[in-house]
Amino acid sequence: MKVVLGIVLTFLVLMAADGYTEQRHDMVERQILSRGITDSRTISAMITVPRHQFVPEDLRSQAYADYPLPIGYGQTISQPYIVALMTSSLQLKGDETVLEVGTGSGYQAAVLAEIVHHVYTIEIIPELAQRAETVLSELGYRNVSVRNADGYFGWEENGPYDAVIITAAVDHIPPPLVSQLKEGGRLILPLGNPLYYQALTLVEKRNGEMFTSHISDVRFVPLTGFAQEGEVEGGREPVEGKAEEAAENQGTPTEEKQNTYPMSPLIVVLVLLAGAVILFWIFNRRSLQE
Repeated sequence: MKVVLGIVLTFLVLMAADGYTEQRHDMVERQILSRGITDSRTISAMITVPRHQFVPEDLRSQAYADYPLPIGYGQTISQPYIVALMTSSLQLKGDETVLEVGTGSGYQAAVLAEIVHHVYTIEIIPELAQRAETVLSELGYRNVSVRNADGYFGWEENGPYDAVIITAAVDHIPPPLVSQLKEGGRLILPLGNPLYYQALTLVEKRNGEMFTSHISDVRFVPLTGFAQEGEVEGGREPVEGKAEEAAENQGTPTEEKQNTYPMSPLIVVLVLLAGAVILFWIFNRRSLQE
């Protein structure tokens, strides 16, 4: 009986200290568990982290709603379901070191910090980096390190990492982040056209090779800095993506080995010749019919 009373009193104290506890539980039940995410570590983190502390004060009444919210400087705090989906997809066990590219509000870093040993997170916008660092510090997260820099290049001195999470859209997998990922590690990112739609993609590093799995269809704000500058300079070929941010269900992963080799010139020539032969045959057939 005393144990039960203790639990009830503890719950009441938490409710008194944080009026959003009920909203967090409702968020997890309606938005996350109902969509098939059952990873216990992720669920515990989503219930624990006070999401309302990471959004602007005038939007706190919407903090636990089922959609992203603006946080200033053209950036957003992701929809709760997407945060849970990306976190659970990394299959974290608790002793990992994780690199996050795109700190934003700091909410995703806090969720990760509830699970892993240490989170290194990078934000290119100075004001957001400072704000996130302040909030995380005030909430007592001592296992999160924030850096104001271009996340495209990672944080090499603290690598290699067990997992890497990119929280902004990019049309290719940044090579520096691949090199900072441990063998057997996982990297998750919204891969596709930064100005349109993307495919939430899980990348696994096995024997030095990269294998990708499609998880869901999403829409994120673009990864700024070198990622955009390189695209403008024409140094990369975009990867197309599709669909929408608020995906209702987790997609069935389809795995494929990343192939970076260009198409053989001989194959191109053969394809063109085959096309010419087909066109010639169609033209002659029509001539005979006439």
